[in-house]
Amino acid sequence: MSNTPNKRLRHFSLADRLIREFDRGLRVVTLQRRTISAPYPAQDMIEDDLSLQESVESARLMRVNHAGEIAAQGLYHGQALTAQNQETLQQMETSAQEELNHLAWCETRLAELKSPRSLLSPFWYASSYLLGASAGWVGDRWSLGFVAETEAQVERHLDDHLGQLPVEDNRSRAILERMREDERHHGEEARKLGAQELPKPIKKIMTLVSKSMTSGAYWI
Repeated sequence: MSNTPNKRLRHFSLADRLIREFDRGLRVVTLQRRTISAPYPAQDMIEDDLSLQESVESARLMRVNHAGEIAAQGLYHGQALTAQNQETLQQMETSAQEELNHLAWCETRLAELKSPRSLLSPFWYASSYLLGASAGWVGDRWSLGFVAETEAQVERHLDDHLGQLPVEDNRSRAILERMREDERHHGEEARKLGAQELPKPIKKIMTLVSKSMTSGAYWI
């Protein structure tokens, strides 16, 4: 693997880079028309007749997943900024673009369920951005290891949500199943590029942070 430094933003001043990154984050956390590359997984499915309680539960679960996708954008953007290798940079940018599909799908489903997004979205993005940038500074292999472990935890999280969804909510189920496939692929790509296995204490901390975000987004 080449150790060519990330030259992509070198010709920009620090102020230019900060403005670019702020604009990028603002576009993620605000409602807007997303540019996506894959069709909505539930577009051909008939809306199921959910009870009020079932609709509320589905909305809370999808709000958590939406918050997770906001965090994913922050993570990948931060890692792309500090990537030390062009191949790693490209992988981070590609994954971030693919994750925009998930973000748009979750937003669409929340609108269908007439539910607001998490009010803490700016916090999810900013905190994840800092984590991603920090991981990138340590080195590409560690940054990729962070991605691989994150995606593995997201897979388990989606499995849990698929088990918690109301049986009748097939539209949300179709979305989460497709997201799970994509997350698995992103983890595999990170490992192919040489992801470093993270120490168990770091994995445990990541799990605790994830649970905190899940709990916060479920209610707020």
